[in-house]
Amino acid sequence: MNRGLILKFENLVQLRGACQQLRTLSYRKVYKAQWKPVQSSAHPVWSVLYPQFWQKDKLISIAFSQCRHLATKEEMKKKKKKIPVTKGEVEIRQKMTVEELARAMGKDIDHIYEALLYTDVDLDSLEPDSILYEDHIKLIVKKSGMKFKSAKVKEEKERENTDAVKRPPADPAVLTPRPPVVTILGHVDHGKTTLLDSLRKTQVAAMEAGGMTQHIGAFLVHLPSGEKITFLDTPGHAAFSAMRARGTHVTDIVILVVAAEDGVMQQTIESIQHAKNAGVPLIVAINKCDKPEADPERVKKELLAHDVVCEDFGGDVQTVNISALKGENLMVLAEATVALAEMLELKADATGLVEGTVVESRKDKGKGPVTTAIIQRGTLRKGCVLVAGKTWAKVRFMFDENGKAVDVASPGIPVEIMGWKEVPSAGDEILEVGSEQRAHEVVAWRTYVEQQEKMKKDMEVIEAKQMEHRMEYEKQQQKLAHLSWRQRKAVLYKANKHLVFSKPKERTEMDKNVLSVIVKGDVDGSVEAILNILESYDADDECKLDIIHFGMGDISETDISLAETFNGVVFGFGVKANESIKQLAAKKGIKIKLHNIIYKLIEDLKDELNSRLPPSVVENTIGEASVLDTFSVTVGKNKIPVAGCRVQKGLLDKKMKFKLIRNRDVIWKGSLSSLKHHKDDVQVIKMGMDCGLSLDKHIEFSIGDEILCYEEKEVQQTTSWDPGF
Repeated sequence: MNRGLILKFENLVQLRGACQQLRTLSYRKVYKAQWKPVQSSAHPVWSVLYPQFWQKDKLISIAFSQCRHLATKEEMKKKKKKIPVTKGEVEIRQKMTVEELARAMGKDIDHIYEALLYTDVDLDSLEPDSILYEDHIKLIVKKSGMKFKSAKVKEEKERENTDAVKRPPADPAVLTPRPPVVTILGHVDHGKTTLLDSLRKTQVAAMEAGGMTQHIGAFLVHLPSGEKITFLDTPGHAAFSAMRARGTHVTDIVILVVAAEDGVMQQTIESIQHAKNAGVPLIVAINKCDKPEADPERVKKELLAHDVVCEDFGGDVQTVNISALKGENLMVLAEATVALAEMLELKADATGLVEGTVVESRKDKGKGPVTTAIIQRGTLRKGCVLVAGKTWAKVRFMFDENGKAVDVASPGIPVEIMGWKEVPSAGDEILEVGSEQRAHEVVAWRTYVEQQEKMKKDMEVIEAKQMEHRMEYEKQQQKLAHLSWRQRKAVLYKANKHLVFSKPKERTEMDKNVLSVIVKGDVDGSVEAILNILESYDADDECKLDIIHFGMGDISETDISLAETFNGVVFGFGVKANESIKQLAAKKGIKIKLHNIIYKLIEDLKDELNSRLPPSVVENTIGEASVLDTFSVTVGKNKIPVAGCRVQKGLLDKKMKFKLIRNRDVIWKGSLSSLKHHKDDVQVIKMGMDCGLSLDKHIEFSIGDEILCYEEKEVQQTTSWDPGF
């Protein structure tokens, strides 16, 4: 007889035996026993259709659980007992946050999320500080078996304004002249940077003296006549606009650089507009006049089209023909700036509390948060307590544009300030306060105001998003109204049928960059919501995500067996796993992840995805050295290049890897063949010490080269998938 027919016959015999056992159980005389329908098991249908893949006792348990089970009257009474609810009234009010409602009800935040699970509230956008509608608040209280009452409206006491503000205008009698603050603007490649470098002669002196240029966002130019001009080095167009938008008027004069051979370009027009919007006077510097194709007259005529009338045409805008590269007429430009500053009568009050503006800010490894500022009023000294934005500082040190420490800074002078608690933003207003306690009050008030403004904006966004979500929710429900959950489940099951029916022996070895998951939920909606989120996964190129099974009910032995077959992870939402299941999973090395909040489950799933990604190798610099001298040593018939170095940062460890950097380009990577200090072989050279070193490859050194000592570490990558939380 055909072997296939024999197998089918055996299956029918086994199924008949299972049915006989069920029939026998049904005729047992149990005292007042009654039948009770139960939820179907999580065993897949294919385990019944193909029992040869399962043990006989499993088949019987599946058939038994698919039908009915006996329950005594005493068991029914126990199960009918309701969980006692918390009695009492909850005071509710309008615009309560999730956290406030949970606190008022004596519940945790998870309880609020659970109560809103099957409503039209978008849980993805819900945070502990999110504000709830009044009808949603009442619904949550009712679902929790509690009563609500409206809280008495209390008139919230208006918080006292403790912000720091500028002082009233000073008495003209105490005003003293100050240097003008000048910003250079213009089109790209028209010579702005060259002009700044030519004006700043101290840059060359600093490079010759110390070998390292101290960079600052503003610098001071001293003229032979004794006049001073402060130039802004780094603002550019974006920063200039940001300052104007914040209402600060740091810049007194704008020097517009226009190339004589190119004329007016797009960014030239933008620069003119910036100056007009800020109400700042212009000086036109026509650059590159040393070139044969230069035509300064054409530039002046083109400027007329943008309401910039030069003095040659009867206007009030000064023009100076210069060559920034050759340094021609730079003093003429400086004198024109001083003349315009005298007409503007730029004066400031050098007494009283300090007022200024942040030009640029950064976080220095050695100095901490550092700002470059221009003082506009008062005199800054060490120990002054300053406030800028939502941070404050007690001035520890001040430096000028050459990196030299200074004790005082008067109006119009650029200075670098150390001592900030955090890095303020460029353009923030700097105000001096009387004490550190006062600084804390100012920062607290500004933080409070920002929170209030953010809350108002969030409310507008939440209301719009809730309305949009309600409409989408209603449309989605209408689309799926004609389909049952089982129909949707059958479609997905059919799509993954080829994976389910394949035998473990026939399957090829699974790729390491694949995460197979089993999703179990307490009800249909939970599983559906999780699957909808997982459908948005779009990072298959990093790690493939396979949903091998999903369903309702607690974690079962079948789930553990499937997870073992596919090397997967079991995720449960609102379900449990008994001790025997946990022990079985631990024995087989299967992870069970149980959650009650969807976004936490997704975060856990993202962590699992990250663990499947291969680690990336990053370089951690542990030391830097500069090559101060070069020489060679003869070893046998070979000459070995040797570099005389000084460790500038960290330390050099011979065991680590090294780089040779020249003009910011890495020209060698490898290990050291020797490391000496005073003719002695050493393993480690610390910061500030001199040493001689040679490489494992014949490479000639140059003075000024940099030697970097680094170690390679493996860092876990993270998935680029954004579920939208």
